[in-house]
Amino acid sequence: MKTVFKLQFILIFLFFMANSTKGITGNNNTRDAILLTAFGTSVQEANSAYDNIEEEFRKAFPDTEIRWAYTSTFIRKKLRERGKTIDSPAEALARLGEDGFDHVYVQSLHIIPGSEYHDVLNVAERFNRMPEGLKKTTVIEPLLYSDDDMHAVSNTLIENIPQERKSNEAVVFMGHGSHHAANIYYPGMQYYLWNKDDNLLVGTVEGAPTFNDVLEKLKAKNIKKIWLSPFMAVAGDHAKNDMAGDGPESWKTLLEKEGFQVQPVLKGMAEYDNIVKIWIDHLKSHKN
Repeated sequence: MKTVFKLQFILIFLFFMANSTKGITGNNNTRDAILLTAFGTSVQEANSAYDNIEEEFRKAFPDTEIRWAYTSTFIRKKLRERGKTIDSPAEALARLGEDGFDHVYVQSLHIIPGSEYHDVLNVAERFNRMPEGLKKTTVIEPLLYSDDDMHAVSNTLIENIPQERKSNEAVVFMGHGSHHAANIYYPGMQYYLWNKDDNLLVGTVEGAPTFNDVLEKLKAKNIKKIWLSPFMAVAGDHAKNDMAGDGPESWKTLLEKEGFQVQPVLKGMAEYDNIVKIWIDHLKSHKN
C-alpha cells in the first residue's frame, strides 16, 4: 500500500514539475514577430521608403522576425499582375501562426488611425478570438495617434525641410485625406505646424484642408515660392502625379498657373529616419 502511495505521489510530483517547467519554458521561448502593415505602393521608386522602414526596424529589433502586409487590395492585385505577391494582414497573420509564432506585433505604418487602421484592428481581433494558432496579436498605433505624436511629427517635418528653403517661402505638405473621422488629424497637424512657422501649410487630396483652402492661405500671405512635400509615408502615385505631376490637375500645375514658383520634394516621410523612429518608439512602448 505504501509502495502504491509513493508511486502515486511520485507521478503527481513529476506531472506538476513537468507542467511547471513547460510553463516557464513556454514564457522564455515565446516566439514574437513584427508584421509591418502599410497601405502599399505599386511605384517601384517609392519602395525606398519601405526599405528604409525595414532597415530601421531590423536595427531596433535585431532578434525578431519581421514580415510585411499591404492593406490595399488594389495594390496587392496590381503587384500580383507583375509577378510579386504581398500578403494581406489576414494572410500574413495566418502564415505566422502556421510558422509557430506566438505573439505578433502588427505595426501600422499608416499616417492616421483611419479606415485602413481600423480594418487591421478588426482582423487582429478575429485572430485573438481563435482557439488555435497565434496566442496574441497586438496592433501598434499609426504615426499620428496622440498629442506627443503630433508634437514629434511636426518637429521632424520642420527638421526635414530642405535647408535652401527661406523663411518667407511656404512649405505645403500634401496628405491623402480621408472620409473617416480621423481626417481631423490633418487640420490638427496644421495647428501644430502654425505654432512653429505660419508659412507651413497642410492640404489633402481627398479630405480637408482642401487644395482651395491652401491656395486661399497662400494668396493671403503674398507668397512667391512654394515647396511641395508629401505628407505620406511614400512618394508614390499621389506624390508623383497629384502633387508634382505635369498634368492639368496636379497641385504643381495649378499653383504655377496662379503665378507661384513651385519646387516639389519627391521624398516620402518614411525615407527620413527621424519619422521612422516615431513608429519604432510606438512599438517599443508595447514590447517593454
